[in-house]
Amino acid sequence: MTTDHLTHNGPKRHMRHAASKVPEVTVYFWIIKVLTTGMGETASDFLAHWLGPIPAVGLGGIALVAALAVQFTARRYVAWIYWTAIVMVSVFGTMAADVLHVGLGVPYTISTPLFMAALAAVFALWYRSERTLSIHSVHTRRRENFYWAAVLATFALGTAAGDLTATIGLGYLGSAIVYAAAIAVPAVAHRRGSLNAVTAFWSAYVITRPLGASIADWMAVSHSRGGLNLGLGPVTLSWTVAILGFVGYLAASRKDVQNTPMP
Repeated sequence: MTTDHLTHNGPKRHMRHAASKVPEVTVYFWIIKVLTTGMGETASDFLAHWLGPIPAVGLGGIALVAALAVQFTARRYVAWIYWTAIVMVSVFGTMAADVLHVGLGVPYTISTPLFMAALAAVFALWYRSERTLSIHSVHTRRRENFYWAAVLATFALGTAAGDLTATIGLGYLGSAIVYAAAIAVPAVAHRRGSLNAVTAFWSAYVITRPLGASIADWMAVSHSRGGLNLGLGPVTLSWTVAILGFVGYLAASRKDVQNTPMP
């Protein structure tokens, strides 16, 4: 699934814009995406235990708003700005799903389809307004609003879905295996020509959330819960270091900077 496919999946009239606000889709994109999902999962749980649920949600919300404000202010894609915003979406998206379940008692069997409907609504409004869901058409403020609304919905949906499968008998490791297999489906379907690039991209994007979160939870939770018992803090720290390493490399190499389409 290449950047060119994602870029040219919409009408040509959408190509006359300034520099893109999103990265080029490379293998580094998917690696960092999975890392941010896992780090967001354990960081959210760590902060909730350390600060308490209400202060943690408040702090997460403030940090998310600040990160998105910087992202929206930037005139083009900047690796550390973009991925900081993604990390904060991951943390707050986890908190949003957990608040529904833990705080309000909404079961995952209800919150999962609820977030799925929310994501579908965002996509419907986005397509109705812009006639494309390609992430490489994100050159205007309105499209950027739709993009980040979709990203936030995918993280909340992925969190709820991952927790749902983990609590119905699969466990964290079993869930990770299931989602690892599931993420190959849109990739194979796109390669065989039976799924267009944009649909394949967003399908894989949603699945990366429960995949990364399930792996991170499996590493962090106790042996009695089927995990490696490494702890929330150490797993959060190690995944954060990995994210910083990859983002630092991309910032220096600029391998994920999209070539701006010409008018």
